[in-house]
Amino acid sequence: MNKILKAILIFNFSLLIINSGDAQFTKQDTLRGSNGPGRDWWDVIKYDISVSPSYSSKTIRGKSVISFKILGAGSLMQIDLQEPMQLTNAICSGTPAQFSREKNVYFLTLPKSFAINSVQELELTFEGKPREALRPPWDGGWIFKNDAKGRAWMSVACQGLGASVWYPCKDYQGDEPDMGARLTIHIPGSLVAVANGHLKKKVSSEKISSWTWEVKNPINNYNIIPYIGNYINWKETYNGEKGNLDCSYWVLDYNLEKAKEQFKQASMTLKAFEHWFGPYPFYEDGFKLVESPHLGMEHQSAVAYGNGFKNGYRGRDLSETGWGLKWDFIIVHEVGHEWFGNNITTKDIADMWVHEGFTNYSETLFTEYYYGKEAGSDYCIGTRKLIQNEKPIVGPYGVNQEGSGDMYYKGGNMLHTIRQVINDDEQFRTILRGLNSTFYHKVVTTREVENYMSKQSGKDLSKIFDQYLRTTMIPALEYKISGDNMLYRWTNCVKGFNMPVKISDTVEWLNPSEEWKDVTLTADIRSNGLKIDRSFYITVKKVD
Repeated sequence: MNKILKAILIFNFSLLIINSGDAQFTKQDTLRGSNGPGRDWWDVIKYDISVSPSYSSKTIRGKSVISFKILGAGSLMQIDLQEPMQLTNAICSGTPAQFSREKNVYFLTLPKSFAINSVQELELTFEGKPREALRPPWDGGWIFKNDAKGRAWMSVACQGLGASVWYPCKDYQGDEPDMGARLTIHIPGSLVAVANGHLKKKVSSEKISSWTWEVKNPINNYNIIPYIGNYINWKETYNGEKGNLDCSYWVLDYNLEKAKEQFKQASMTLKAFEHWFGPYPFYEDGFKLVESPHLGMEHQSAVAYGNGFKNGYRGRDLSETGWGLKWDFIIVHEVGHEWFGNNITTKDIADMWVHEGFTNYSETLFTEYYYGKEAGSDYCIGTRKLIQNEKPIVGPYGVNQEGSGDMYYKGGNMLHTIRQVINDDEQFRTILRGLNSTFYHKVVTTREVENYMSKQSGKDLSKIFDQYLRTTMIPALEYKISGDNMLYRWTNCVKGFNMPVKISDTVEWLNPSEEWKDVTLTADIRSNGLKIDRSFYITVKKVD
């Protein structure tokens, strides 16, 4: 025990600076982003949260009850709650626990040691004025807005920033509550409160109503979200791969008619994604779209929607091909996250490409499902102009830091390229479905995903992943004419890069490496140059 406490003290009082390019990370970043000694000895089983927001003062107060399992020896517990929120009391299994604060982290000294594998309960009360999101969802925090009739409308958006912006928790993406979460929202009686999962209980008085919602499945901390407003609701049943799925839609009362028309795309999206990815991962908790005071977010089983009930991304086609105006971007993209992000979750947000790259590619797959393969390719390739290539997609580990925003469009185009390399669409679909069954309700690393795809495809994809995820280089296929031969090789690539590529409008493939190879020159290449299938995200360059 003394060794453990000593290690914790060293960890807590040593300033750890990590350099990654131009970025510097501090002890607070490490506390937040790593599974350190205040976290690694206990596992979250369930959250039971209650919250009472005040619209007029922009404050909240509440209680977070954490059921947790003891994994190993430990008595100092890290609980995350961001400033300026305050932890006011802590009781562990019936006994008060002492606590101290270090900026966005509280350290609790538990009253005694507990048996390994035992389940304990930590009751935390909190209050304060939470950080307010001014440009949600791009910045995080509580959202206090008015609807079009000037009435109160509240919610939260906190991906990246973290759920600890408003309630005390273990704010580490690698530890989801195994048995889900319950959220009770206490609000003035005229308002409606919506949250994840199914409504378990509603208690109303003349002035206050309490709404209790519950999810049974594991859930990301940042996905546990209240929506508070003048909502109206309708329901339908989707007949999916696992049977009947309860679908529920919540919108502001004056938007009912246009929402009913626009939200017809929800069942279309579920149908397309069950085809590509396998069954919707949360049949037990149902499916909801909830109108939000921000653009949208993948809140598990209660997807936030704020796209104005029109197609495209706020009426715009990000691909500029026309296909992106055939469907509602927020419905398609955020629902895609139910499989990649919510079902399969990365332990570290440095690997967030697994969430965003696959979900970006879900837009292509949705387009393909309804409009054909070429339409899907058009859409995917059309988004390449949005790729910045300023820094790698994978970020630094252990400091709560994402990589490049290229995780979206570059991630999607990398997957489109890998699909060409696999060269078997049914096998590719089997891999996508296999990912969602193999890693069902699990937290993963990018390496696990990469290795799975290599193994299931029967092809070593490791250098392709390294190239697109860990560098900003776009591989260049150089070629030159020498008499009756064409010489070709890869440049601007990682060592050992050997991705095969298909020549446009033919069945012929090239297998370049970093060394020159040669092949008999065709009349078409002599006349028109080397053209590679457009679905490969590469550059082609003729050299002398």
